[in-house]
Amino acid sequence: MNVSPHARARARRFALQALYQWDLSGTALHDIRNQFLESEDFSRTDRDYFIELFNNVTKDIENIDNNIKNYIDRPLPRLDPVERAILRIAFYELLYRLEIPYRVVINEAVQLTRKFGAEQGHAFVNGVLDKAAHALRTLEYDKHTHRASNH
Repeated sequence: MNVSPHARARARRFALQALYQWDLSGTALHDIRNQFLESEDFSRTDRDYFIELFNNVTKDIENIDNNIKNYIDRPLPRLDPVERAILRIAFYELLYRLEIPYRVVINEAVQLTRKFGAEQGHAFVNGVLDKAAHALRTLEYDKHTHRASNH
């Protein structure tokens, strides 16, 4: 099934909101997931991707958070909770969804941060993800930067 980029972007937005709620409230995962699935309009959203993001980010939170810690300049709990949730989604995609180009991962995260994050949060998220993409997606990153420098 071919899913539109807009449906994926909406799935990320719902995942951001659900992860934010989970992070701050401590509510049980299945309660939050079910609440979103029942109360939000998923008609133009990649519902399966929302479920994948929410389930897998929370299941692998320790590994994802440990990866994030390598690229930030402060303790993870001190990050803005919106930016923390966005970084968790982006790191999940960088680590496990290799078919999604790193530039798409970064762009989607920056757009979410512009919409929901702190005023200059997008610059922080962009910087963290650029460093992470360089390290985690070395071949893809080098191929893109090499191609860009030849133009």
